[in-house]
Amino acid sequence: MDREEALALVKKHVKNKNLVKHMIAVEAVMRELARRLNEDERIWGLAGLLHDIDYDLTYDKPEKHSIVAMDILKDYNLPKEILDAILAHSGKKKIETKIERAIYAADPITGLIVASALIHPDKKLASIDTNFVLNRFKEKSFARGANREQIKSITELGLTLEEFVELSLNAMKSVSNDLGL
Repeated sequence: MDREEALALVKKHVKNKNLVKHMIAVEAVMRELARRLNEDERIWGLAGLLHDIDYDLTYDKPEKHSIVAMDILKDYNLPKEILDAILAHSGKKKIETKIERAIYAADPITGLIVASALIHPDKKLASIDTNFVLNRFKEKSFARGANREQIKSITELGLTLEEFVELSLNAMKSVSNDLGL
């Protein structure tokens, strides 16, 4: 599956435009992490892009999130590492590999960065920097859905929190037009 096929599949199954934007943001962060860690950028990017493909079908059944994704994706002959990463991001599989750790941390960092941009007067990623996001990270009541422990788990891949925020912010800035930010 190439990126265009994956994006078409996402748009077929995910009707919420903000969720599609989230999936594109996670894809961008995963691609940048793959570059940084000398991993397969295509595989990591596809994992990020597809990770919430079943969310519209499971938002009220979190116990089925990622399980339904396996049904949606079963006929596409995707590498096992992509499927395992999708399962791991939602806690349906124990984290055992780099890609699984990466997506587990990448998922919530995108929400923190979007929330940080949205409190800026022009609501643009270009207007915020790493320190701005790190300061928001320290505010427990800000973007509560962005699990700080998940984000900090990136240190298990050898990145500092600061490096991860900077990498993620830059990755998201590279797709800011797609994100509307």
